[in-house]
Amino acid sequence: MKSIKKTIVICFLLVLSTPLFAHKGGHGTPLKSWTITTRNEVIKANFISYEKERVWLSNANHTVKSYPLSAFSNADQQYIKTQSQLIKALNSDAIISTKVSTVTYFNKALIGLGVLLLCFSVFKLVKQKKIRDLSYGVLGMGVIVIVGCKNTTTTSTSTAVVPQNKVAVMQTFFEKFEGVTTHADKDFLYISSNGLPNHQMMVGISNWQQQVPIQQNYTGTNSWAIPIQPQLAKEPLSTKTNLLKGAIAVAVNGIPIFNPLNNRGEDANAIGELDHWGGHCGRADDYHYHLPPLHLQNQVGAGNPVAYAVDGFPVYGETTDPLDQYLGKTNADGSYQYHTIKDYPYFIAAMRGEVVLDPKTEAPENQVYPQPRTQELRPALRPLKGAEITDFKSLEANNYALTYTLDSKPYIIKYHWDSDDNYTYQFINPDGTTTVETYKPRETKINQEKPREK
Repeated sequence: MKSIKKTIVICFLLVLSTPLFAHKGGHGTPLKSWTITTRNEVIKANFISYEKERVWLSNANHTVKSYPLSAFSNADQQYIKTQSQLIKALNSDAIISTKVSTVTYFNKALIGLGVLLLCFSVFKLVKQKKIRDLSYGVLGMGVIVIVGCKNTTTTSTSTAVVPQNKVAVMQTFFEKFEGVTTHADKDFLYISSNGLPNHQMMVGISNWQQQVPIQQNYTGTNSWAIPIQPQLAKEPLSTKTNLLKGAIAVAVNGIPIFNPLNNRGEDANAIGELDHWGGHCGRADDYHYHLPPLHLQNQVGAGNPVAYAVDGFPVYGETTDPLDQYLGKTNADGSYQYHTIKDYPYFIAAMRGEVVLDPKTEAPENQVYPQPRTQELRPALRPLKGAEITDFKSLEANNYALTYTLDSKPYIIKYHWDSDDNYTYQFINPDGTTTVETYKPRETKINQEKPREK
């Protein structure tokens, strides 16, 4: 009788210890290899946590070190974000997967069967006192352990894998435009340009901050980068409350496309800040679009993208196909693409793909990292109330003339730059008087002449 009681106690202890056997960590976890791109080295460590753009790892000696997220490879950054979201979900009541399959119910049924076998085994032992009845309990326990291990080792959110972008195809779109060049590595397609489109600019702006377009150095390490392997984000970033700074896409003519909202959260198109092509100049006299450049469709051809978002997904024109809440759709092959609509938010209602955010920026004026750098040449000016740009001409290479009206009178700004990057601006007033200003990049204004008669 004592041996039977002892057996029953052992059975119950085994049942209570089942979660230990089923726990993921109970099998031992090998150290993961991490690629630290800033040091060009590979380290082995376990992931601890990810907060405020820093990652904490523990090595074989249980020494904990932290690194900036940007120090890791793209694949490691994706892994870090996924693990961090999983940990947060496990420590809260958040549901990390909305997919409920018949497999889940089947597993629960198996666990129930295992419990019934254990109970039946205990009942038979008490009634018949035969050791062979332990076999039912062993079988039940085996079912519970197997199902438990299977559940814990495979629990994750299911994110669809999208196909890689075809680099050669992407290059054909960008390289249709004179002055735009591309090159690629295993992670990104890089787009280089001087930041000036081959169409007219600025005409139609009625809310003007007195900036004019000049060349930008979007080349070399300062080029635009488009991911070759996009990754669907588990929590897409709304462009209404994020990314009001920097570009969210790059047009196929090498011109960046910013959020349709300006950095004050206003629809730039609705308040007259944009020209007839959906663009204007920023504080660095950098020309960029705030609307998808549908006028480029004639050059890239019908059915081809007019831009690529910085998450790696292409941007197309309008469509009659149903779109999701992000203004995109998933194709039969698993690829994803954005489309445009006539009214706000125009395109990319949320960034559907994974992106890395610049840790130096905060929402809503956060931006995707990295971004090419621009540098202010002239002091930033304020909107010139009542002014409207009526004409813009390219006089010759690196030489332009912009005309605007104020109080029904025409004003002209003629400007040019030479091979040594000396910039000269001539401001011509309606009465013929002029003011000349000269600038050089990375320097303050070097000369300003007083107004003189024409």
